[in-house]
Amino acid sequence: MTISIQNVYCVGRNYGKHAAELGNSVPESPMIFMKPTHAITFLDEGRLEVPGTEGDVHYETELVVRIGQSYEEGLQAEAMISHYSLGLDLTLRDVQTVLKEKQHPWLRAKGFRHSAPITAFAPFSSLDALLHTPFSLRINQEERQRGSLSEAIFGLQVLIDHIGQHYGLGEGDLIFTGTPAGVGKLADGDRLELYWNDRREGGSQVHLTY
Repeated sequence: MTISIQNVYCVGRNYGKHAAELGNSVPESPMIFMKPTHAITFLDEGRLEVPGTEGDVHYETELVVRIGQSYEEGLQAEAMISHYSLGLDLTLRDVQTVLKEKQHPWLRAKGFRHSAPITAFAPFSSLDALLHTPFSLRINQEERQRGSLSEAIFGLQVLIDHIGQHYGLGEGDLIFTGTPAGVGKLADGDRLELYWNDRREGGSQVHLTY
């Protein structure tokens, strides 16, 4: 069965330690940005092609939820979520730094093709499982990031209400919920593997394109 994808919302600085490691302040309300649907690609044992000519490309591991129905005020997160997966918010960090200094939008740094690789979707079962199950990233068999949504500053209900009220949420929309500490630079040939409760969910090999 094909699972459609519509809008791709992302949450910045949703883990305090990640904000601190980049020297950023913690937001008082959810910091939302978007990626084009062309940024989505699946981690399916193939090559993950990312730009190699625009400075460092950083990985940010995230829990991703798929929305299953149109937002209405008062709906609980359990009723809104249809599926979940793990994903990477890939960032051209040097480009982002320049854009931030100029107070320009982040699209060029965050929205390039293949900048939002995800694992296959799994059906949503319970909010408790999403909150407390650890997810992690291994690069070349070494763990680089680990966290759970219970550590996030803004939980799923807050994110869904904020996005739904300000921008709208509908069936097929994705929310990248933020990344824990441990982000870093990718190198050509790196082998990426994403894990959910230490169960491998998907992987690909990085290929820098020039």
